[in-house]
Amino acid sequence: MVKFDLGGCSSFVKEGDYKEYVDKALLAFDVLESETGAGNDFLGWKTLPVDIPESLIQEFEAIQADWKAKGVDLAVVIGIGGSYLGARCAIEALSHNFARQLRKPGDAPEVVFAGNNLSEEYISELMDLMAERNCACIVISKSGTTTEPAVAFRIVKKYLEGRYGRKEASERIVAVTDAKKGALKTLSTQEGYRSYVVPDNVGGRYSVLTPVGLLPILIAGFDIRAMLAGAADTREALKARNADNPAVQYAAMRNLLHARLGKSVEILVTYNPKFVFLAEWWKQLYGESEGKEFKGIYPASVNNTADLHSMGQFIQEGSRIMFETVVTARTSSRTVVIGTDEQNLDCLNFLAGQRVEHCNAMAQLGTKLAHIDGGVPQMEVSVEKIDAYNLGSIFYFFEFACGISAYVLGINPFNQPGVEAYKKNMFALLRKPGYEEQTAAILKRIGE
Repeated sequence: MVKFDLGGCSSFVKEGDYKEYVDKALLAFDVLESETGAGNDFLGWKTLPVDIPESLIQEFEAIQADWKAKGVDLAVVIGIGGSYLGARCAIEALSHNFARQLRKPGDAPEVVFAGNNLSEEYISELMDLMAERNCACIVISKSGTTTEPAVAFRIVKKYLEGRYGRKEASERIVAVTDAKKGALKTLSTQEGYRSYVVPDNVGGRYSVLTPVGLLPILIAGFDIRAMLAGAADTREALKARNADNPAVQYAAMRNLLHARLGKSVEILVTYNPKFVFLAEWWKQLYGESEGKEFKGIYPASVNNTADLHSMGQFIQEGSRIMFETVVTARTSSRTVVIGTDEQNLDCLNFLAGQRVEHCNAMAQLGTKLAHIDGGVPQMEVSVEKIDAYNLGSIFYFFEFACGISAYVLGINPFNQPGVEAYKKNMFALLRKPGYEEQTAAILKRIGE
């Protein structure tokens, strides 16, 4: 379960100002809970932890068993944005850091991701990998026409059909798409793909606890029941309408730091490489939810202690535009103790007998004190350990707090009108039919 600590902000804010923003956050909490705010037709994520039926999980397990019987050892997950970041976050967090190098026969399929870029080298190298492995594919797209995943799926589908035949390929492809319409839904029906629904009332960045995230996570071998349980327990805890609600506290403090102290950048800080893609998921959640109407707090991230040797200088002494939110696990699942060395050339014998994780904790505390002294407020979100249950708790905490925070900011947390701008320019430059006028205008603009 998530714990929240805002003590690292106490020297920067006045108690009366914080109380004012808690009151604002509680009003935003009321809007979110009463479902009367902007974007209230995209609130299906709120009840996902208790809405996912056991029968659906069993269907996913049937796919898992079917692919195991076929010897599948590589699952290509195709999607972009919210259609892959949640799953990748969970799989990266729950996997052994060297899982690929330690793979052995009978392990769950390795999950790799495609459709999140337009790099020719990436897709070529993916095909190199697929040629060496026994493959299946999960394609995730509401419409089936989003350029990046559609291009990747066209290539992967052709490869699977050429290698296994069209009928067998249809058993190795699962689609997660719209319930009734769209190109991918039409293709799924035509080809007989097993198909699951992206709910109409859940936006992509809130979709990790739908089939979008749950199916890839289960195929990778992880416990989605525990993940849903962690989210469900957190959902219950966050229903409390009071100043001790951690989602209310987080939303209140980040908006206060932004509005009163001019802190326009929030850095999500992690101290475990397993959380690198948690930060990527979080950046989409908050960036796409709050970055509108020329408002919002810019979401950035660092992974310490590595980034203390790169970004640390700027955070310590650069422009004072930022605050930090640290996400950490309170206990480690492994133990490594530092030994003694007779020569002691590295001068580290003073650490003999200490756990490496103790050194990590002291680095975290030392950094907190240094950054606070340097003018960087800090909050902390922690869980007991990195496992499926606690990851579900983190997912739900940040989603719920995001809804509150965006309503405090006065914007709709659940739309993303700005993402269409680049697409229109790209389609014009690619000379997509129907974009002839835009093509002419943009070619004139760039001097061609």
